[in-house]
Amino acid sequence: MPYVLMHVTREGVSLEQKGALIKGVTELLVQVLHKKPAQTFVVIQEVELDNWGIAGTTTTKYRQQEQALAAQSVE
Repeated sequence: MPYVLMHVTREGVSLEQKGALIKGVTELLVQVLHKKPAQTFVVIQEVELDNWGIAGTTTTKYRQQEQALAAQSVE
């Protein structure tokens, strides 16, 4: 009985997108591991950007730094 926990940042993931993720993960487990869809559980948890870290900083700050670097390279 597979249980898949997926974390995504809270950035407006639509119900349709969540449905597609759940369907796709379930189909993958059916194809690869021959699991029964009715016994496959997929959970999506949304995480605030400031609760998700990249390279030692929050996602918000990381993206700001990346944008600043990109702007400098354009100049």
